[in-house]
Amino acid sequence: MQNHEIDYKLAGEEMQCVEIELDPQEAVIAEPGSFMMMTDGIQMETLFGDGNQSSFMGKLFSAGKRLLTGENLFMTVYTNVSGQKRQVTFAAPYAGKIIPLDLSRLGGRIICQKDSFLCAAKGVQIGIEFQKKLGTGLFGGEGFIMQKLEGDGMAFVHSGGHVIERDLMPGEMLKVDTGCIVAFTSSVDYDIQFIGGVKNTLFGGEGMFYATLRGPGRVWIQTLPISRLAGRILQYGTGRRKEEGSILGGLGNILDGDGF
Repeated sequence: MQNHEIDYKLAGEEMQCVEIELDPQEAVIAEPGSFMMMTDGIQMETLFGDGNQSSFMGKLFSAGKRLLTGENLFMTVYTNVSGQKRQVTFAAPYAGKIIPLDLSRLGGRIICQKDSFLCAAKGVQIGIEFQKKLGTGLFGGEGFIMQKLEGDGMAFVHSGGHVIERDLMPGEMLKVDTGCIVAFTSSVDYDIQFIGGVKNTLFGGEGMFYATLRGPGRVWIQTLPISRLAGRILQYGTGRRKEEGSILGGLGNILDGDGF
């Protein structure tokens, strides 16, 4: 293996964390802000880009790609500088699941949503994947740019809610809400499809397009995209509830403790 070989353990249910066990001189890279705790003997270093480039131009190009995918310009590297096994733990930023991805068993390349990367073995490259199809880039929910993880080590991405993992046969197609895609292997064909029908488009509440994933390959689907959760919270916090315009609705609010 070219990437560092790391062991891991997941903990928690809705608010998960991943504990990475590092042998001496092994290292893991992670998004700034994902750190939770570590044992003594691990050295932290903040690097420009994903830490895999030695030249200044290489680091600048790597940081620019990360900026396009909505990530931080910097990456944090945690290295075990002791002579014994040590542990470092990272936590997901919101309720959901952490997905371990063994890139050596997944074709060495995974495409994922822009803000899903959590951490990976040192040597895994975090880049960008451009959507070549105009319709997919405009209406696919993820835009023209998605995130690309390459290498032969372990990588970890996080999602919202529960995660459904599906293996698609050659030619098998899965229609998915555009915001529910977490990741898929590079062999999967990603496109969009118009829902069709005036009533479906205007009143269906699902937008105008499905995302289509066609096999062969493996896909990971999340039940609760963070954008959907944030939209519902914002709607509840700033809007008036449906029953608030009636006398009985006002009474219900009083009984709920909300007042007038």
